[in-house]
Amino acid sequence: MCLGIPARIVELGEREESGLRRRAKADFGGVSREIDISLVDVKVGDYVIVHAGFAIETIDEEEAQETLKVWNELLTKYDELDRLA
Repeated sequence: MCLGIPARIVELGEREESGLRRRAKADFGGVSREIDISLVDVKVGDYVIVHAGFAIETIDEEEAQETLKVWNELLTKYDELDRLA
């Protein structure tokens, strides 16, 4: 099973000699991480699905927000279970 997490591109990395950008900084709901963007064409503000540090797909903001909502609900349930244990 593969888990992909939505993130918003907040900064593009430097261009390589080939002219390509392979790295970007992404925001995962307040947590910022550097990701590989060599598989997708993105710009600042775009939303992507990230798996194992790679942006594998671009998505629209509505889909990203819905997915983040589901993730937050899931994390809340896990927190509740931890408190009961």
